[in-house]
Amino acid sequence: MADPRVAAVNNVLAVLDGRSLDHVLAVATAADERDRALAAELSFGVCRWYRRLDALISLLLQKPFKNKDRDLHVLLLVGAYQLLYSRIPPHAAVSSVVEASRGLGKAWASKLVNGVLRRLQREHAALEQRVDTDAATRFAQPDWLYQAIVAAWPAQAERILTALQGRPPMVLRVALNKIGMEDYLARLTAQGLGARAHPTVPSALVLDSAVAVDRLPGFEQGLVSVQDAGAQLAASCLDLQPGQRVLDACAAPGGKTLDILQSVDGLQVTALDVDAERLQRVAQNLRRGGVQADLQAGDAAQPQHADWGQVRYDRILVDAPCSATGVMRRHPDIRLLRRASDLPELAQRQSTILSALWGLLVPGGRLLYVTCSLLPAENAQQVEAFLACHADAQSVELPTVPGTPCGEGVQLLPGIDDTDGFYYAALHKVPVS
Repeated sequence: MADPRVAAVNNVLAVLDGRSLDHVLAVATAADERDRALAAELSFGVCRWYRRLDALISLLLQKPFKNKDRDLHVLLLVGAYQLLYSRIPPHAAVSSVVEASRGLGKAWASKLVNGVLRRLQREHAALEQRVDTDAATRFAQPDWLYQAIVAAWPAQAERILTALQGRPPMVLRVALNKIGMEDYLARLTAQGLGARAHPTVPSALVLDSAVAVDRLPGFEQGLVSVQDAGAQLAASCLDLQPGQRVLDACAAPGGKTLDILQSVDGLQVTALDVDAERLQRVAQNLRRGGVQADLQAGDAAQPQHADWGQVRYDRILVDAPCSATGVMRRHPDIRLLRRASDLPELAQRQSTILSALWGLLVPGGRLLYVTCSLLPAENAQQVEAFLACHADAQSVELPTVPGTPCGEGVQLLPGIDDTDGFYYAALHKVPVS
């Protein structure tokens, strides 16, 4: 890999062309681990603050770059990020980006790059004040998403939007069937790692600072997994009992599947995902935890011709495909990838999956609907519409979910619940007499 600033420019350009940053970084290579880490930091940072950085740089350009030079525009965003949000000394923040312009093969622009960033360094306070008069720009959100969050959560919007711009903590799920929380905390302490118990999720530990998973004691033995506290609630919401058949639909990457299997012995679990390649991640997680499930590649919306669709299940987890607006602090590229026009298609797919899987649930069974969205159209409205169309469905209270009541379910909110943004709703299938 070349200069990490050049790599970051190419990563962000790939996101602007519609590719996931996680995927882009997964295939990146670098001879030096520090270069790879810096490229990732700059890529995440520019995606997180793209709109605000773009507004600042646009004030400093006499005219926009032509499309063939959009790499220079993104390079200026990298420079602005280094100046405003990193610990890189200002002189190095500017000179490194000037040098990167040559790495892009555009040495002719080095004087322009230098001039723009030097001016930003001198005038940043006044420039930031100007762009921040627009609240959506201040929070680096697209207009439609800013407006949707404010409309859905008017009293909490400021805290939610602030939290979405922050760096997420590294959260662990301790396999309490294998080791006690105090024992695992002692192991972390022995490794020189600080952590605190999550205030409302019994299995969750929040690390003082992120570390590589190979530094986590017992990770390879399945004693602990990396999983946001909000995602750790699924197993408890399912009210699992030994011997039950469980369908984990949309299972990849398998964190919730592992949690289910480590929660209760004797379960018969089918883990389903539409992406056969991503099922490999599920298999890896289960092997690490020393548990097994029946892995099936298939579309949760079309069970009728599949073997897994001929089975009846006592519990079904629908971790539905959604806008992922609740996990933007972990995946800041979402604000660049997602469009308001995506929501109707997502809502339709959620509805189709719910209806298709409801027929696989035994009378007296429970279906748990989960999203990582903040938007009512994918959450409360989706569940209310389902209940209106299915007379044999009843909502179930979820006392173990420490969030905000929302329709027939509960919403976890970043900045308020010490978690990412998740929605949970449980549906009971009423036996027909």
